[in-house]
Amino acid sequence: QVQLVESGGGLVQPGGSLRLSCAASGSIFSINYMGWYRQAPGKQRELVAAITSGGSTNYADSAKGRFTISRDNAKNTVYLQMNSLKPEDTAVYYCNADLLGVNGKWAHYWGQGTQVTVSS
Repeated sequence: QVQLVESGGGLVQPGGSLRLSCAASGSIFSINYMGWYRQAPGKQRELVAAITSGGSTNYADSAKGRFTISRDNAKNTVYLQMNSLKPEDTAVYYCNADLLGVNGKWAHYWGQGTQVTVSS
């Protein structure tokens, strides 16, 4: 059994910062990819940032220059540092992982999401 648990969301004023964390736990052998997606009301879920175990990263255009994704492989944890937050960043943020379980099978997992609200 594998779980992804997000934390760090909350209410912040425009221009403020938050750091999201996602910890993967369970019967994990290795993690190939971890990333952050977000979904705002009435909109499609979109990729925000992703990182491989080797350190390669991808960012949405809207996140470049403001957000930074990082990981701690030893803790099976990924972080998203969000600076200069804007109201349009308001969404539920979901952690995603592509991992190899101890059963020898690759699979995608999703966290339950954490709410980020940027408002005055």
